[in-house]
Amino acid sequence: MITKRDPRLLYGADVRQRILQGVEAEIARLGKHRSVGKLVSVGIGEVEEISLYIRGQARAAAAVGLPFEEQHWPAELTQEECKRRLARMNDDPDVLGVILQRPVPDHLNVRSLQSAIHPLKDVEGMNPASIGNIVYNQTTLAPCTAAASVEMIRATGMTIEGMEVVVVGHSEIVGKPAAFMLMAEGATVTVCHHMTRSVAAHTRRADAVLVAVGVPGLLTADMIKPGAAVIDIGINQITDSDGTSRIVGDADTDAVADVASWTTPVPGGVGPVTVAMLMRNAATAFERQIELGWV
Repeated sequence: MITKRDPRLLYGADVRQRILQGVEAEIARLGKHRSVGKLVSVGIGEVEEISLYIRGQARAAAAVGLPFEEQHWPAELTQEECKRRLARMNDDPDVLGVILQRPVPDHLNVRSLQSAIHPLKDVEGMNPASIGNIVYNQTTLAPCTAAASVEMIRATGMTIEGMEVVVVGHSEIVGKPAAFMLMAEGATVTVCHHMTRSVAAHTRRADAVLVAVGVPGLLTADMIKPGAAVIDIGINQITDSDGTSRIVGDADTDAVADVASWTTPVPGGVGPVTVAMLMRNAATAFERQIELGWV
């Protein structure tokens, strides 16, 4: 049984701390040019599951010197009213960035709401314009989880240029942007999905495998090239035979760690770095707003 101290596990804590320290210095520097605006977390309806994420975001914001405000909107708000509220934040110079918590009530179109957030206040990198910019190698405001997964590959010390990477999962907010970000750095990238005939045929030749499909234990030891890096982005809740619930990733961590040189655990791997990337995006947005003369 693998333990938390196993050196084959690549935890995100150190990477997170390094990023937050850099962001803190950047916010202090930028704050000399204009007052620091606040990050606004918007939750629509009562969703207990997001409270943990909000607390983590608030702690990270405090660590880098960013004001953080929680807003909880009624679940019965219409799409039009939500977009009006977001538009007011776009026009508010005291709002540095907006974080739209998910999920939202079923009657709301989350993609339309994300589109309503100005790209330079979209610190999550979820606006279609932010995602589209990645195609043109403009990756500084990328979706946070995708950016965190690339950051974890860097943390291995491996050279991304020339690396062969397989991304298992082609979602718009993780798989696809991560693939484009890696290509921007010179990697050769293959993207697998539910219609791929043999995922293992691709992953066995990869120097690094990113997996984000939401299937517990999908990635097994026989699918990994010895010495590769495995970046597990999946988050799944399972219940053991004794009724105990726990969070696991998309890789069979115990088995994969016997083959790979680096394996990110779940939880504790990509997750902490995702929040740090959110703060890095906020610093980037802050700098661009200053360049445009926003006050």
